[in-house]
Amino acid sequence: MRKQRRYGVSATFVSMALILASCGGGGIDVGKGLCREVGDATATAPSPPAASGTSDAKIGLVTDVGTLDDKNFNEYSWIGTQWGATAIGAPEPQNIITTDSSGYEANIQSFVDDGYNVIVTVGFALGAATLAAAEENADIHFIGVDQFQANDPLDNYESLIFNEAQAGYLAGIVAGRITKSNEIAAIGGSGTIPPVVNYARGFENGAKSVNSEVTVHIKYISNDLTAAFNDPPGGKTFGDQFLAQNTNVDVLFQVAGKTGNGLLQSVEEAGIYGVGVDVDQWQSVHEQAECIVVSAEKKLSKAVSEGIIAFGGGEPRSSNVFYGASNDGIGLSPFYQFSDLITTEIQGQIDDAFAGMAADPATVDPCQPSGLCYAGAEDMGN
Repeated sequence: MRKQRRYGVSATFVSMALILASCGGGGIDVGKGLCREVGDATATAPSPPAASGTSDAKIGLVTDVGTLDDKNFNEYSWIGTQWGATAIGAPEPQNIITTDSSGYEANIQSFVDDGYNVIVTVGFALGAATLAAAEENADIHFIGVDQFQANDPLDNYESLIFNEAQAGYLAGIVAGRITKSNEIAAIGGSGTIPPVVNYARGFENGAKSVNSEVTVHIKYISNDLTAAFNDPPGGKTFGDQFLAQNTNVDVLFQVAGKTGNGLLQSVEEAGIYGVGVDVDQWQSVHEQAECIVVSAEKKLSKAVSEGIIAFGGGEPRSSNVFYGASNDGIGLSPFYQFSDLITTEIQGQIDDAFAGMAADPATVDPCQPSGLCYAGAEDMGN
């Protein structure tokens, strides 16, 4: 197993600012021709929190299998780690990039052995290794992204839980209203990963809440996590084959990490509408921006940085920390060049759904009517 460490913050902030200058460029005239030139559409990268003190805390992040520049889950969790370190005045954080799932325990232990005070681990698959390390090292604070603590939560371990079904539901409203064929799809990396399933089922229910005629295809790529989440060429092949077999699909929601970036390439070549996942993929995968109508967002950078800031302030969080509509932990990205597709009526449906979920999860349940969100979704908070 190969471990790789990186230092500093500049490279990642460059990636966040990738699209501050619009790309513009040629329009899309292939396939269904639904994509549009980016033109003058621009976006502003989020600003990190201001520094509010000094700290000697050593902070490290262990990625899930993949890369730090996945334009998605690992990268934006790393941005949050850097934001948090900056905010509390800590030294520059470090990261270890996991190249194989067999390396989770060793990668975490590397930071333990080096005397780190805060260790961030990214992804559901690292949950067992993070729990074991937290049990053995009560003096270290662990932050686990997408990791649920079911029994006797630990004081030194906070699990960041996002209501992906809510974010998927909002994206589903958009898809259900803009489809021209009434046939849309959600393609996930693996059906064994609860957040992936919750995104897809929320998307299905959101679409059906505004369009009774819509058909929603839900497919999963692989139970091999590398193929599911870290294989853009494989995602492209899967997307090409799926769209060749389902020619009426005109909106595709990718829920497959870096593999999903390959799906967005298929979307672009097909000239159909794309929906990004986890982060604003109009920004992070800007080469496919012509076709990305919206992204279903989990506020990863916000959540990770808030956990580190709480630790730096002497009030570390513990147990399961929920992020959803009620605390602006999920949402939709801007619509950029597709903003004219979102009529006042559609925006009202999005706003009403978000407000209902924020006020009371029972008001707008993103797991209904299908009831097929991953087991435990009812405990995800709001």
